[in-house]
Amino acid sequence: MSRFWSPIVSKLVPYTPGEQPKDRSFIKLNTNEHPFGPSPIALGAIRAATGDSLRLYPDPTAAALRATIASSFGLSADHVFAGNGSDEILAHAFHGFFSGKDELLFPDITYSFYKTYCELFGISHRTVPLDGDFRIDPASLVGPCGGIVIANPNAPTGIALDLAAVRNVLEQNPDVVVLVDEAYVDFGAESAAGLVPEFDNLLVVQTFSKSRGLAGLRVGFALGQPHLIEALQRIKDSFNSYPLDRLALAGAEASWQDTDWFEETRRLVIAERQRMAEGLRSLGFKVLPSAANFLFVSHETRAARELLTGLRDEGILVRHFNKDRIDNWLRISVGTEEEGEALLRGMARLVAG
Repeated sequence: MSRFWSPIVSKLVPYTPGEQPKDRSFIKLNTNEHPFGPSPIALGAIRAATGDSLRLYPDPTAAALRATIASSFGLSADHVFAGNGSDEILAHAFHGFFSGKDELLFPDITYSFYKTYCELFGISHRTVPLDGDFRIDPASLVGPCGGIVIANPNAPTGIALDLAAVRNVLEQNPDVVVLVDEAYVDFGAESAAGLVPEFDNLLVVQTFSKSRGLAGLRVGFALGQPHLIEALQRIKDSFNSYPLDRLALAGAEASWQDTDWFEETRRLVIAERQRMAEGLRSLGFKVLPSAANFLFVSHETRAARELLTGLRDEGILVRHFNKDRIDNWLRISVGTEEEGEALLRGMARLVAG
């Protein structure tokens, strides 16, 4: 702590990202990165963009990318906002729609960045407990409030709400923004994107980091009616007019257009998720039903911290959250079949003692 810090910095509890080790090689199943990488077409577009044009600023409006995304949802470009990863977009949305309002509602077990944003922007908030099966009860997400945030599928549980439940939340809260964070939606959940024309209070946020395999490029987008998108643009242009560089714009647009690669690698991840889940259940693990590219698991006799340490000793990283209700659970990213086999072998040895 420094005497030069402002009061808000002194009180902040920053978000802690998953470990990115530099000292040795690990099987990384701790940060939900795509095991099969980016589209080859996207990589080609990035390489093609590494020319003299890099001396010029990128398009501050990301017009081509926004138009490409919009067309696939049957929307116009003014329904789309593009930013430097979904985390930046979430930050803009928290600042733009929830600051100075009544309490923001979100689940007690969810993406931990939500609480960090509330502390950063001085947003009052209240967490709503998941039920005993770690599911979101839509009836619990009702005002009076200053807004609602739902990760769908939820993280770190991987459990998804169906579209009828999302619609229910929107209908119960017509006077506040309902933000649906769909970082993992492509691995088995229903997107709320089709509800955007119907609800003027809906903001859907997605990312290229997961299903598009571009976590290192930092691209995300939001879908909403133009009045919500304009608010995000106003904040963006008051903070950083050029959040997406030329390489990111080129790679993201090409990636979005390569539907064959997207569908094939998505299918592989879903199949491996099922195989890993079955293998872990056979070892005595409770595995929550996942619609994401990770599994949330707990063993009936082995402590999560013990398993975490044992796997790390074997060169495998998974994620543990030191939080109430989930302290004895591990989040395990879906990897390749070879990585999944290594995980199951390691777990079998640790469970056997």
